[in-house]
Amino acid sequence: MFVDIAKISIKAGDGGAGAVSFHREKYVASGGPDGGDGGRGGDVVFQADTNLSTLADFRYKRKYAAKNGNAGMSGRKNGRKAEDLIVRVPMGTLIKDAETGRIIADISTKEPVVVARGGKGGWGNSHFATPTRQTPRFARPGTPGEEFEVQLELKLLADVGLVGFPNVGKSTLLSVVSEAKPEIADYHFTTITPKLGVVTAQSGNSFVMADIPGLIEGAWEGVGLGHRFLRHVERCRMIIHIVDVAGSEGRDPKEDFRIINEELKKFNEELAKLPMLVAGNKCDLATDEQIADFREFVEAQGYEFFPIMAAIRYDVDPLLAKTVELLSTLPPVTIYEAEPVPQVDLESLNSKEVKVTNCDGVYFVEGKWLLRLMQSVNFDDYESLNYFQNVLIQSGVIDALRDAGIEEGDTVSIYDVQFDFVD
Repeated sequence: MFVDIAKISIKAGDGGAGAVSFHREKYVASGGPDGGDGGRGGDVVFQADTNLSTLADFRYKRKYAAKNGNAGMSGRKNGRKAEDLIVRVPMGTLIKDAETGRIIADISTKEPVVVARGGKGGWGNSHFATPTRQTPRFARPGTPGEEFEVQLELKLLADVGLVGFPNVGKSTLLSVVSEAKPEIADYHFTTITPKLGVVTAQSGNSFVMADIPGLIEGAWEGVGLGHRFLRHVERCRMIIHIVDVAGSEGRDPKEDFRIINEELKKFNEELAKLPMLVAGNKCDLATDEQIADFREFVEAQGYEFFPIMAAIRYDVDPLLAKTVELLSTLPPVTIYEAEPVPQVDLESLNSKEVKVTNCDGVYFVEGKWLLRLMQSVNFDDYESLNYFQNVLIQSGVIDALRDAGIEEGDTVSIYDVQFDFVD
């Protein structure tokens, strides 16, 4: 079963808790705190697997969670970091935030990509010893791992996309120029999933060709199969538009050509701007006048025309040679850039709750929304730091600290950040 969209939940591991421990040794009095730090939680890592060609597996398993880090131990021994969870997906899978649509990663190379980061381990009580606090009986819990829903979208990585009405010969062409073995039959929608094939031209140059099924009028709105598969054309560097130049099914080749181009434009205007070659197939069923008339029609619109008979590979090589020549001038397959995490909307923070815990003068502040805030702040940047301070004021965090009895100079701990309170 070909599946190219799936929604799953991912959860990175939580950081292990820091340990509360005191050094105990014979003849050593008041050895002091020696609690170790917790281990980091496991990341959720996505990696391309060339043996996969569909997202079907994600229809049956929808929740993926990495393991938590181990807790710290006595003797300043840190807990062990949890193993990362590797999620394998087909090459060309886009990972988006299911809530906002933000692109998180494009898995288009074999390099692993961390999508959800594990929480940091909590500090053991040895970190909290001061000249005035020599026996801290508390430690910091680990921070939670990132958790959210993501949408997976498979967009095939192909240099050339074959488009055209059903039964015009797209699968036939792919089968004779590559090792791909698409199903071929004399009825519409024989091909119900995109097919890829590696094509080697006479020059020795090779490229990847994709047969995109199901384009008919209204495809961009979901008619036929085209709505499902038009996304696979988006990465293509160029298009070969195949037309039944003989009109063997009673359709007008010129009207077919116009309709398909219009469908591409309605789905994504950028597709209409891709370089395109036009292949007039089934020339053995057409008259010389039909071929000449269609050639004039296509060339008048600025496209190059190649009459072929795909079934017997007649005059296909000139088409492939021109494809190689054109590809050599085009940029590589589109790789989508990850989009930055948006800053938290200050107006939406009034109702956000926080938990403030006072442990011997250290005020721990917790809240799920604070985790998202920390991800969007660059603490090395002055303006970003000012933004962080404004959020703490406007969201009521500072007021909550005052209500908890904080005083000037007390330590505030918000997950990965600690600072002295200044009123």
